[in-house]
Amino acid sequence: MALPDDEEGTTVANGHPPANGYLPVPGDAPAGKVSAETQNGPKAGCLALNGVSRDSPKAPSGALDRPKTPLAPEEETQARLLPKDPGEQTPAVEGTLVPRTALSARRFLVLLIFSLYSMVNAFQWIQYSIISNVFEGFYNVSSLHIDWLSMVYMLAYVPLIFPATWLLDTRGLRLTALLGSGLNCLGAWIKCGSVQQHLFWVTMLGQCLCSVAQVFILGLPSHIASVWFGPKEVSTACATAVLGNQLGTAVGFLLPPVLVPNTQNNTQLLACNISTMFYGTSAVSTLLFILTVIAFKEKPQYPPSQAQAVLQDSPPGEYSYGKSIRNLFKNIPFVLLLITYGIMTGAFYSVSTLLNQIILTYYKGEEVNAGRIGLTLVLAGMVGSILCGLWLDYTKTYKHTTLTVYILSFVGMVIFTFTLNLGHIIIVFVTGGLLGFFMTGYLPLGFEFAVEITYPESEGTSSGLLNAAAQIFGILFTLAQGKLTSDYSPTGGNIFLCVWMFVGIILT
Repeated sequence: MALPDDEEGTTVANGHPPANGYLPVPGDAPAGKVSAETQNGPKAGCLALNGVSRDSPKAPSGALDRPKTPLAPEEETQARLLPKDPGEQTPAVEGTLVPRTALSARRFLVLLIFSLYSMVNAFQWIQYSIISNVFEGFYNVSSLHIDWLSMVYMLAYVPLIFPATWLLDTRGLRLTALLGSGLNCLGAWIKCGSVQQHLFWVTMLGQCLCSVAQVFILGLPSHIASVWFGPKEVSTACATAVLGNQLGTAVGFLLPPVLVPNTQNNTQLLACNISTMFYGTSAVSTLLFILTVIAFKEKPQYPPSQAQAVLQDSPPGEYSYGKSIRNLFKNIPFVLLLITYGIMTGAFYSVSTLLNQIILTYYKGEEVNAGRIGLTLVLAGMVGSILCGLWLDYTKTYKHTTLTVYILSFVGMVIFTFTLNLGHIIIVFVTGGLLGFFMTGYLPLGFEFAVEITYPESEGTSSGLLNAAAQIFGILFTLAQGKLTSDYSPTGGNIFLCVWMFVGIILT
């Protein structure tokens, strides 16, 4: 049975009640074994003592005359830092107090709620594009208008990511989550009022609100993972959070062609089908917003790791958002990752947006199969994301894993490009799944790699910049690939993406 939130997931040693969230240290604990580390590996830092840095003149006596000790590897350190059984304490240097750490059971509920409303937001992103020909006929607009219903997600992200990241870093996780879920719900309801042929601008308005909601969603996975999960769980938790967004894209590929079949000769039936899809999305969005209000908390009562304890004990005045941005752009490895992540993710956004047009060029009347190919692409990518997250938790080989997945994504894109016109749609299913496994599997790798090479900068800031780069490349790639597809052929547009992905391999 789940414990109350102030007790869940924690253990306290008998005879040693905690004071102010700290555990007393047994006198026989070995010296030189405590370190502050990030969730992804050892980093420089010193342990906070009752909220005061060891370097501070206010540190308790007995702590100042001991030198800082070297850091231990993550697995070895974590085994000593987290209490495992009742009566077991967190070890440290003799005579000192260290922050109490515990894993809260609520972390799974927070992760589930976030993943679900992120899923609905991603569904709303792709629900127009995968049946673009249907919406073109219903609203009597061009394919570029329908493409912008997808690209507005990318366009809104770029100018809004900086205030959104500032909000996350200064006002916290709960407010950011409420804005993301609430705007997503509001946008879904506005689209319910757009089911008339002359109201394209209303559906665009609703989509714009959903795109603003996305700004408060995409940067949260690494932040939720680090604030709520222990060091051995954090990469898997981040991958799971990203998984929710990918699952939404998968559902967005699958359901719209089924719910809204191409019945343009019967406008009344078509309007009824579109209305069913919009109202269903609104109902689910409303339920998830209510759950977010009730269950989403800022942080657990006790930090899940010593690294988070140190960060939470840091005085607020020490953080500067502008300085954090400058530090990240001075970090050359992060700048390279920014470009390569933008290329890879922008290519994925472009292929997803134009998939209906690409498939229907070679396979007329196959709207439903186009959606199923998109579903295959994303489901394979979800498997890739989980495996990559587990692999990182096990090996911590960030660069090697990233480079390998990047190369395999390029190979998958080349195969997908040159097998499209063979006339056998089953081959497109296979090559689309191969492409999705590696291309979508790369997404959590980028987040976690960024956190690793930018510590101690905020995870929200690095994730926000990565997503901004992805949106910029996504807009440019979608416009360029769409132009090449309409003027020449889908092969020309796909070769354009292959060239850019090859550049990404070199930079990686």
